[in-house]
Amino acid sequence: MRTVFRTSWLYSASVAVVAATLVVAPALADKPQTVLEAPISTTVTAIPIDFDRENSGRKEFGKLIFRAGLNLYAKSIYFGGFSAVAIDPSGKALLAVSDAGIWLKANLDYDGRKLKGLSGAVLGPILGTDGKPLRDDVLRDSEGMTLIDGDTQQGTALVSFERKHRIARYPFTADRFGPPSGSVPLPAGTKAMGANTGIEAMAMIRTGKLAGTLVIFSERLLDKTGNLQGWLIGGSSPGGIVLKRLGGFDITDAAPLPDGGIVVLERRFRYSEGIKMRIRRIAQSELKRGALIQGEVLLEADDSLNIDNMEAIAAYRAPSGETVLTLMSDDNFSPLQRTLIMQFALPETKPVAAGPRG
Repeated sequence: MRTVFRTSWLYSASVAVVAATLVVAPALADKPQTVLEAPISTTVTAIPIDFDRENSGRKEFGKLIFRAGLNLYAKSIYFGGFSAVAIDPSGKALLAVSDAGIWLKANLDYDGRKLKGLSGAVLGPILGTDGKPLRDDVLRDSEGMTLIDGDTQQGTALVSFERKHRIARYPFTADRFGPPSGSVPLPAGTKAMGANTGIEAMAMIRTGKLAGTLVIFSERLLDKTGNLQGWLIGGSSPGGIVLKRLGGFDITDAAPLPDGGIVVLERRFRYSEGIKMRIRRIAQSELKRGALIQGEVLLEADDSLNIDNMEAIAAYRAPSGETVLTLMSDDNFSPLQRTLIMQFALPETKPVAAGPRG
């Protein structure tokens, strides 16, 4: 979903008026007006950022340890709008998709454990069933992605699209993404989703009793008690699940964890308070058909810290045993927002006991 907002510490009141206008009328025109016909290489400039602007030495935030953050720039109108990301098991390669129907592949470069830049970046079009780039904005609004096998160079991805809601199965190679080879049938309850609040988060579980289960969440489809609706698709026990809605946050992404659980990325925006983000960990034992899931809050942050419109999350296990979470922001192709990438380490601890069930 497009969310354009003002970051209070950076922009003047006049810019805030412009941003407010864009919130009221989603700025679809900000997306590239031309279609990317074929893959292109691009150079990505990375400027280091601290998560706490006032205290660069601070590294612990909630239950996570901040490793590094970068503000990313590229001289291409197709760079931006990233709504989902995957990182390969080595932590050295990235695959992302944008809500303009574009994919990004890049190498992740490190200085020790600290992310320092992206190299070898390639942008390309997501293809339609006809083998041509998706052109209609109603069809190309890709919001969620999860990989079947974890390989970011060649394999199969599931991609969710909103406005025309669907989950498509995409074979991909180093320089091609699609055409789709099929689709995943949507649960009946998804028919209640709004045009701009579709399947925002997907995570394919690859280990444990739920291996082969696809977990999906709508951005803001609420059940009758006001909690966030999700589903388990495939696997041993498919059916509906519900995530307890805390503080009016919506869901922007999810990712599988190496232990068989998932992490969920959430966002809240209000004019009176700016932008907020939250990361919750959900143990595999909580993912049961019919369950009301609480999860464990790993981090909650507002724009007093260095965040933007955080829409994408991925996870991999580092050689140290830590789970590394990678977040990306969706700049909505707007000069008022930024494309950020940041990494946090989750020390190897057991998840908190499951929350209430229903």
